[in-house]
Amino acid sequence: MTIVTPPPTAEAPWPVGLLAAKVRDWIDRLGTAWVEGEITQWNVSGGNVYGKLKDLEQDATISFSIWSSVKSRVPADLKQGDRVIAAVKPNYWVKGGSLTMQVFDMRHVGLGDLLERLERLRRQLTAEGLFGADRKRPLPFLPQCIGLVTGRDSDAEKDVLRNAQLRWPSVAFRVVHAAVQGDRMVGEVTAAVQQLDADPEVDVIIVARGGGDFQNLLGFSDEGLVRAVAACTTPVVSAIGHEADRPLLDDVADLRASTPTDAAKRVVPDVSEELQRVQQARTRIGQRLTSLVWTEIDRLEQLRSRPVLASPQTLVDVRADEVVRAVARGEELLARAVERAHTRVSELTAQLRALSPQGTLRRGYSIVQLPGGGVLREPHDAPAGVELVVTLEGGAVGAVSTGASSPGPSPSPAGAGQGPAVSSAR
Repeated sequence: MTIVTPPPTAEAPWPVGLLAAKVRDWIDRLGTAWVEGEITQWNVSGGNVYGKLKDLEQDATISFSIWSSVKSRVPADLKQGDRVIAAVKPNYWVKGGSLTMQVFDMRHVGLGDLLERLERLRRQLTAEGLFGADRKRPLPFLPQCIGLVTGRDSDAEKDVLRNAQLRWPSVAFRVVHAAVQGDRMVGEVTAAVQQLDADPEVDVIIVARGGGDFQNLLGFSDEGLVRAVAACTTPVVSAIGHEADRPLLDDVADLRASTPTDAAKRVVPDVSEELQRVQQARTRIGQRLTSLVWTEIDRLEQLRSRPVLASPQTLVDVRADEVVRAVARGEELLARAVERAHTRVSELTAQLRALSPQGTLRRGYSIVQLPGGGVLREPHDAPAGVELVVTLEGGAVGAVSTGASSPGPSPSPAGAGQGPAVSSAR
């Protein structure tokens, strides 16, 4: 239930505080309003700004304040004498009974404001890397299909199509018409670019317009359009035809053409120039092949003039002489080796014969063996009656021991090796 305060009278006046509160409440209901004027006073104190804004035509002035939390969002170059627009909210200070305007936003007016916003957006997108050279994609050498975004029946469209077809008559285009200025411009150009980028047959996209003033070209700096072009997988060429205050589309595109005609020349190669290059390449290849052939012919002539190829029998004769000498040398070395081996065999044979038992028997000695086959070495090993075998040079004879005999004179060589006396020989 709302309590209605009765109107003040001389008998029942309102307190000053009540009037001040009603004034404050009424002013608060006004909300925020955009106003335009000229800064006539600009004082900075404690991080806050206190100033005055004067009407451009009438003699009217308001005081305003910009708190430090808002000051960081307004242009840093604002100063006395600037023409600005500001979002202000009236604020009545009850204690002091003063009316002031609290500023929530302030901008330069007109072209300066637009340029300032454009520059802020340019710095932001640059910091994000959307304009970096490493993001630029190379254009295809010979695109089979070119996407073109331009105004319907515009000179830009005619320039691109005519110049491209003059340079390469078989080039194909996929044209999407869109508004290139006005309120519909950003949405239609963005949609056209996305449509052509989604088409797998389109190799490169040209956005063309035949120049214009800054206001008409402002849409080509729209953040949404710039980000849409940055997201394309197909190379994009900007051909807006505006040199001064170039729109942001020029910066984000993979190639900036000065005019639509320049875009056609840079996207499509000239067939006559390419044919000339092909002919020059064929000529260079022919000259190179001819040079290689003559070089190989000269090399073959040099090889054929060498003695081994001029007279192949010479090589065989030289090798034959070497083989004969090698065979003779081999025979000589083999004869020497056989002779040395024969001499060695003779020496070893003589040594063997000198050391063999048969040689001892030949000198007149004999070998006496016991019945078991052992050699008789001591007289007591053959008592009387033991049968013995006596081996001589010419053969073996049987004998019977007569026992040990008394020592006598030294035996002669003929009796060497004899043991006890032998009674009889078989």
